[in-house]
Amino acid sequence: MNAPLLLTFNPGSSTVKIGLFRVVAGEATRIGQGMIDFRHKPLQLHLVNGGETLDIALQSAVTEDLHDVLDETLGWFATHFSLDDLVSVGHRVVHGGDRFAGPVAITDETLAAITELVPLAPLHQPQSVRLIRAIRHLRPHLLQAASFDTAFHRTQAALVQRFAIPRGLFDKGIKRYGFHGLSYQFIHGQLELQFPQLASGKVIAAHLGSGASLCAFEDGASRDSSMGFSTLDGIPMATRCGALDAGVVLHLLEQQGLSVKEVEHMLYEQSGLLGVSGISADSRELEASHRPEAREALELFAFRIAGEAARLAATLGGLDSLVFTAGIGEHQPAVRLAVCERLAWLGIELDRDANDSNACVISSARSQITVLVLPTDEEQIIANEAIAVLHNEALKS
Repeated sequence: MNAPLLLTFNPGSSTVKIGLFRVVAGEATRIGQGMIDFRHKPLQLHLVNGGETLDIALQSAVTEDLHDVLDETLGWFATHFSLDDLVSVGHRVVHGGDRFAGPVAITDETLAAITELVPLAPLHQPQSVRLIRAIRHLRPHLLQAASFDTAFHRTQAALVQRFAIPRGLFDKGIKRYGFHGLSYQFIHGQLELQFPQLASGKVIAAHLGSGASLCAFEDGASRDSSMGFSTLDGIPMATRCGALDAGVVLHLLEQQGLSVKEVEHMLYEQSGLLGVSGISADSRELEASHRPEAREALELFAFRIAGEAARLAATLGGLDSLVFTAGIGEHQPAVRLAVCERLAWLGIELDRDANDSNACVISSARSQITVLVLPTDEEQIIANEAIAVLHNEALKS
């Protein structure tokens, strides 16, 4: 009998990462992965099977329900893996609101609650809903589980979550939630495995990718984060603005005459590194450019990251370690150096050679704070939580 398989979906605003895991003795081990980029014409599936990498042009049209795209995608996976052994599908869902504090089985009730949260994450939540419904249509017998990016931050105090607006709005859910929780959960697990002496201390992790945020946690519990009510908040990102004076939004609406949709598009899709540089949303392209606008965009990025790290250190009342993760955090030494130079007053000192080689420990022996580079793996957390949900559902039956 073959070992059970588990599929994970990790959607972004315009891409979806797919993981395939073998489940043995309750442990999930990745055996394959793929990615669909909905911006690519024609639609393309990037499939990795061991050492083999395939770029496959998909024939299906992108429709609102994604049935045909997912059916074709699963068909390609089935040519390399026995999908008859699938027992569960796990989904990353960006927003869990006040409803979800941990992973859940997807039922009619929980799917309705997830759908109700679409207005709080308009770029990401609809993708999750479409994928969940598509799997329900194609494989109705499969148990599906949802893992929430906001759940990790439920340990934050009400004082941290609160905005200085009328109290009644807090009770209606207008508060700071925090995101990238699956990534931070994985990073804490890696600290427990590799640096147990740091895992219970005061940690700031910087998840720096096209979406970017920072999180302060102590003994594995989130205490504060840069992202608040929405995924727009905090530090600048590839195309998102980060923290912005609310008066700017009012000005754009009232004085510049922009529509709500135009402002939304600007803040989510035309700002951040792309907006400041006018060149690219990709920090690698900006590093390679000699134009002053590219340099300014990267300097602003590092400046805001360092400022947010300092604020989070104040929440923690100190700092023991700083962790860089995700695409930029793991692979771009210049960004890490620029951030850490601005935080030298905290006692941070980098080992330049270690930083340039993307080593795990990049702080010098003299540094008062340990600086690490740790790869993140959100799909592993989704898989682990899907197994937990599968186990709990089996106990009920």
